[in-house]
Amino acid sequence: MNGRRTVFFISDSTGITAETIGNSILAQFEGVQFDGHRIAFVDTPDKARAAALRIKTVYAQHDERPIVVNTVVDAQLCEIIAESGALMIDVLAPFIGTLELELGARRSGAVNRAHGMVDFNQYEARIDATNYALAHDDGIDVDYSQADVVLVGVSRVGKTPTCLYMALHYGVRAANYPLTDEDLERDYLPRRLEGCRNRLYGLTIDPIRLAQVREARRPGSSYAKLDRCIHELAVADRIFRRENIPSLNTTHTSIEEIGSKIMAHLGIEKHMF
Repeated sequence: MNGRRTVFFISDSTGITAETIGNSILAQFEGVQFDGHRIAFVDTPDKARAAALRIKTVYAQHDERPIVVNTVVDAQLCEIIAESGALMIDVLAPFIGTLELELGARRSGAVNRAHGMVDFNQYEARIDATNYALAHDDGIDVDYSQADVVLVGVSRVGKTPTCLYMALHYGVRAANYPLTDEDLERDYLPRRLEGCRNRLYGLTIDPIRLAQVREARRPGSSYAKLDRCIHELAVADRIFRRENIPSLNTTHTSIEEIGSKIMAHLGIEKHMF
């Protein structure tokens, strides 16, 4: 069936888990467009009733009932939300009972366990990695001795957001180095990157897409001209191939997939926070 459906991601905590898992499931239904809304910190009956009212209001305005992707732990709150008449998808339910039987233990019922500050050391590692990525962005600091990975590429291929994603979610110390006009003119790997060859990873992109991104940033500039984008990407690709630097085209790849592929290729084994 084609059409649009309204989806609510409801949680007694941040809603990140509900939204992440929910979107992964909904992505399998390409013929339907989903309007997603996150309702976080639904941890009291009053908040549950407010969420149910909001859902009922949407239901009254549309022919199709809303969908609720739910990670609320408290069964009473779930019942209140279900009174909205929405299709309820409890993300945790299929796993909790099975694990209770296997582990011989009851779930705690505690909220904010997945994304709260449960382990202070892990949280500090993530913040330190994020600060590292910011300090080593766009060649600001070229001391890469502590870097887990150094992303290389021309301007606007996605180096900075990828570094920040890996730092914030995995605690990876990710730096990035933009190939300058001088580097591209020399057509060789910059000397400052020689000492970290085994941690280098190249990013590239389709030249038309690069021109679009640059045009949005600097309209009408030579920086955004297609012929310049084609030339810069060609030189960068030549450097990557000559120096045996692994690379990835980011044109149709999400930040999450880019980060995962880089970590897998370089053997960086860190778990998502």
